[in-house]
Amino acid sequence: MDRGKIADLAARDNKIYVDLKDIIKENVLPFLPAKSVVKFRAVCRDWRFQISAPLFAHNQSLSCHSTSGIFIQIHRGSPSLIPIDANSCGVPDPILSFLPEPVDIKSSSNGLLCCRGHEGDKVYYICNPFTKQWKELPKSNANHGSVPAIVLLFEPSLLNFVAEYKIICAFPSTDFGKATEFDIYSSREGSWEIAREICFGDRTILPKSGVHVNGVVYWMTTDNILAFDLTKERSQLLQSYDTHGFLGTFSGKLCKVDVTGNIILLNILANTHSNTMQMGSQIKMWSEKQTVVLDSEIVGDVARNYSVLHVDSDIMVARCGGRTYSYDFKSCATKFLSSEVGIRRCFPYVNSLVSL
Repeated sequence: MDRGKIADLAARDNKIYVDLKDIIKENVLPFLPAKSVVKFRAVCRDWRFQISAPLFAHNQSLSCHSTSGIFIQIHRGSPSLIPIDANSCGVPDPILSFLPEPVDIKSSSNGLLCCRGHEGDKVYYICNPFTKQWKELPKSNANHGSVPAIVLLFEPSLLNFVAEYKIICAFPSTDFGKATEFDIYSSREGSWEIAREICFGDRTILPKSGVHVNGVVYWMTTDNILAFDLTKERSQLLQSYDTHGFLGTFSGKLCKVDVTGNIILLNILANTHSNTMQMGSQIKMWSEKQTVVLDSEIVGDVARNYSVLHVDSDIMVARCGGRTYSYDFKSCATKFLSSEVGIRRCFPYVNSLVSL
């Protein structure tokens, strides 16, 4: 083979390498969790600059949205992170000591945490635990109570390079007896505002049950489910025959999880107006979506009662026999996560580079 052909083949091989490198850089890296991404800064100078750029952080926050770990906090102790995969998910300071004071985690959404200070004015903070960026929120005029029913809503947007988010708190009205009001914080406005809507009725909201789906926030109460539409600023009560269930999201819809022994049943909200249908209508408010049984080889053969801590379209986190497990809906794989005792709630975490 003459030298001309050798040189031509070498150039073509080099072009294939360059093209593959660019494909990985543009179409693979943004979909990886933050811990995995930063490791690739050591590949070459070009990748280091690419990953360090604000535009890349923005693209990664848009592309990487799978739950990669859970934050837990037991009895006002320090927070900690349990990764679903320790090799790909992690934060430099899981106890959140970069915040000005010890805090309780109240809610999480797409890589951001909403926390509340332990003492004094009980200030709210928003933070990204991976980048350690944080903001202190102004004090609200409403009395949220000692255990606020807080829900953080953050949906990454292509047009917003800085995170825009909302926080909503359902609290007992001080002006009207037996009523619930809603206090809303908007990062765009930088202030709290009490909604005009008031939901009358004698009910107790379970403060740790809040979840948001498509701009609507839901809480379990002692006798039903309370919904609040942020766009319309309207509340609605949804029928729930079992108030001991757990609320989550699945396939972009509200999901109610019921547990019987070692069988976990996922019901999807199908019709919010079924209670207004004519008598004899076959339309139901809830439809059965999926039944889950954790792998007995992982959790053991003994029949036990499960308690579900989190569910979304990717994973479910459940407790059984003092141990915490995850269930992957795609692979149907059960995985042991932790034997930490006292876990009653967890906060799903997306390992994101989103900027505050």
